[in-house]
Amino acid sequence: MSEVTSAWLTGVLALALVVHIAWLARASRNRASAALAADTVSIRTVIADAVDFSDGTVGVVTWAGSWNGRRVQIRTIVDTLATRKLPARWLSISVTEPVVVPGTFDMMMRPGSPTTFSNFDHLDHTLPKTAEFPAEAVLRTDRKGVRFPQDIIAGHLETFAEGRAKELLITPKGVRIVWLLAEAERARYGVFRQAEFGPTGIDPDLIARLLASASALRDAINQSERQAA
Repeated sequence: MSEVTSAWLTGVLALALVVHIAWLARASRNRASAALAADTVSIRTVIADAVDFSDGTVGVVTWAGSWNGRRVQIRTIVDTLATRKLPARWLSISVTEPVVVPGTFDMMMRPGSPTTFSNFDHLDHTLPKTAEFPAEAVLRTDRKGVRFPQDIIAGHLETFAEGRAKELLITPKGVRIVWLLAEAERARYGVFRQAEFGPTGIDPDLIARLLASASALRDAINQSERQAA
């Protein structure tokens, strides 16, 4: 094979590779656009007035609206930190209404590595926990010496028995539950370093169930504090 022919074949192969990569990127953008539209439909099935007010942060989409007369927020977060074996897609469900607690209460399940969706690693004080909490849970707060109604909180952890709920955050501003939607497809991520999650849309029933759980916990804490006052 002549040098000219060899160079020509090399150029053709390089061009084919560039075209293929561009096609993959375009296909990925199209899938992402379709997935966002489907997620918005699912969310508005539960939260009719949900509005997308994402701030442009890569991998983060945020909706806010009202549910059962309460302000709520739904967020999806793609976590691609290098400390994870595979990128993960998280669903964050928040009831953004006041809660009568003395500070931040953060329960993280199996906190083995940093996350992009939580400040858990920046909380300085670890709380002792009662036996009713899951063995894999670690509790932290931002204020030393404060007490939280652990008996009430422990009685509202049904969603954490399924293994996909990751975090429960309670602050004076609201209650949040973070849920693992999916992990990236191993083959595609291993070859192309692309975080593709396949057909893993947001189930409206899951949204409603997590909102109900967060709302019930908030109500129970506030009712207990009113009775104690």
